[in-house]
Amino acid sequence: MSIPMLFGPYGSSALSFIDRFARYGANTLWFHGFDPVAFAACARHQIVPCVEFKTFRADFDAHPELIPIGVDGKPIRYGKLVQGVCLSQADFLAETEANLLAGLRDFAPTGIWLDYLTYAGWFEEPMPDLQESCFCHACITEFCNATGLDAVTPTEILATYRDRWTRHKCERIAHYAAHYAQLIRTQRPGCIVGAYMCPWTPDEFDGALTRIFAQDYTLLTPAIDVFTPLIYGTKSGRTPEWGRNWLAASASFVPATAKVQLILDVLDFPASLAALGEADSPGWGVQVFGGAEIFANPAWAELFRKVVAQMAARQSD
Repeated sequence: MSIPMLFGPYGSSALSFIDRFARYGANTLWFHGFDPVAFAACARHQIVPCVEFKTFRADFDAHPELIPIGVDGKPIRYGKLVQGVCLSQADFLAETEANLLAGLRDFAPTGIWLDYLTYAGWFEEPMPDLQESCFCHACITEFCNATGLDAVTPTEILATYRDRWTRHKCERIAHYAAHYAQLIRTQRPGCIVGAYMCPWTPDEFDGALTRIFAQDYTLLTPAIDVFTPLIYGTKSGRTPEWGRNWLAASASFVPATAKVQLILDVLDFPASLAALGEADSPGWGVQVFGGAEIFANPAWAELFRKVVAQMAARQSD
């Protein structure tokens, strides 16, 4: 399948400026869920509609049964922002799948980006609270059945089978990625399947990309057309060059057949976009979280147009 380079903002707030997109090189709008207003606006202005679809995230205060269990046998700590539910909660998983199928039935997105396709935690901060999790009885039983190992407690698993536990979690996430991708491609052939990713390299935070969040690029590549790491520099305490540096390092852990497209944060503008424009391999398009502000600011919009042209030219070389 031929995958076009997609450029544009994330967020329905950008609908106020959708008539300016084409002028500044934006051809796409990413928005949360199957929003009929956003689909209609994209159709009117010939803008590519792409959906951000929530997978493993929920309101833990309203649904405490979804909170993963930590090493101590208790529900994990969590703040205002958290992702990753207990994957043994069949009713939640069935509801997530039903929501996806309903959206695919009623709308025709060009792409669907799977979000929160991870185990529990939050990485959009400088000092993340990283907890080993998903040690409820059902998840431990599932691990033992899948691996043929005999383990009972979190302590035993982490002391004796840590690597196999990490691999199992990554395989579990990859399984759901493949399942959702199959649903999307069956219902909407040609629809691009993207995934928002933890923006860390495999060695950062003691291997937390796989150890905590269970995102393995090699395992996910058969299901995912475009990987989109969340390069939110200010929130994460990183420099504006973070995205450019991540792309340079990604060749060592992202399969060569995979396409990568960063999502930047408008809080880091304009420096992060300018740095991306200087990258030798700037990625397969770009998204901007909170990107409405770009098109309200002529100078930022012109920079966006310039970087889009640079990226397109480098990919065609």
